[in-house]
Amino acid sequence: MAGTMYPPESIYNLIPREEVKFEKPPRYMSRFREQVKLEKQTNKAPNKTMGPAKVEVPSPEKYLHKHSKEVKSTAKKCFFDSVDEFKPRKPRVPPKSDKPLMGIHTKKDFVKTNAIESIMAVPRKPQPIYVDTKKGDKHLMEKSGLVPKYLKKKDYGQTPEYLLQRQEEVKRAQEEYDKYVQECMKQGAMKQLSGEERKSILEGLKRNWDDLHHQYQGLSVITDTTPKKYRKERLELEMKHLERDIDLIERYKTIYIASN
Repeated sequence: MAGTMYPPESIYNLIPREEVKFEKPPRYMSRFREQVKLEKQTNKAPNKTMGPAKVEVPSPEKYLHKHSKEVKSTAKKCFFDSVDEFKPRKPRVPPKSDKPLMGIHTKKDFVKTNAIESIMAVPRKPQPIYVDTKKGDKHLMEKSGLVPKYLKKKDYGQTPEYLLQRQEEVKRAQEEYDKYVQECMKQGAMKQLSGEERKSILEGLKRNWDDLHHQYQGLSVITDTTPKKYRKERLELEMKHLERDIDLIERYKTIYIASN
């Protein structure tokens, strides 16, 4: 319980106990102790008097002067050499007695000629540049890849070789097909459709398409029954077939018909 109090006395405390003695480990002794003592004595003994005993004491008359310990060179230097040793010396000023050699005299008016050349000169064109950042970094347009340099090629404007080869192959295939058709016509296996027959067939196909289209326009808007749906699909399919045939006949002027 929380309110229970136990007395500090106990019967086990009356039993005598053995005193436990803790022995300290032996003190650490370095094996270099004697050597260190010997070195200390040998180095410290001669310097007990703040340096060697026999020292020549300087006299008070020989005190230290300024720049006395600097090494003085015996070579004489010029004043101008000491100012700047790294710059080359300038040539001396020529005396008044010297007359410089003059060049060839001319009567040309350089001011006038320069003015005329500057007026007649063609202004230089600025180099085209482009800006690629918002800070305005400029670069030459010639090295950007945006300049059409292919215009300066030797083969510019000429038909490529692969197109010429393809045209030759198409021409060869057409010639072979024409030979085959002529052979079939000689044998009577094929018949060429004349212009009048082609025109009449084309007009008949268009007339049929108009009739179907008129019927398709007459269908009811709401296809709520199955027959209405089937009729609408049939008309759309027939019109699609007629449109394909009309396109085929209009595309080719020469038409061959195989005879049975």
